[in-house]
Amino acid sequence: MVKKRRKPKILMMEDNIFLRKLYRDKLTREGFVFIEATNGIEGINKTLSEKPDLIILDLILPRKNGFDVLDDLRKDSRTKNIPVIVLSNLAQEIDIKEALARGAREYLVKTETRLEDVIKKIKKWLPK
Repeated sequence: MVKKRRKPKILMMEDNIFLRKLYRDKLTREGFVFIEATNGIEGINKTLSEKPDLIILDLILPRKNGFDVLDDLRKDSRTKNIPVIVLSNLAQEIDIKEALARGAREYLVKTETRLEDVIKKIKKWLPK
């Protein structure tokens, strides 16, 4: 009997409803389970309850910003190894360096990144 592989879970922390819908549609078609959170606190709670395989994180979020979310994820033994891809409009070098220093695996600027490129990065960082 062949064991059916579980679909990888992707959690997107993003407050822009249009962007979440765009990613939900694309990632679902690509065979992922899509989970979403509209603010940082909800994102942390869903990370703990849903145990995603990868997180796409915006930095400008209500209630808890993405930098603080990164800190919280890295401090918790249950979440510290989940790969995080930052997808943000913040394009300054200081923000990029800060997010990577706090544990993000990739930093993508929304206006400079195509959806297909985000999918490639997701596949690159998913646990094998």
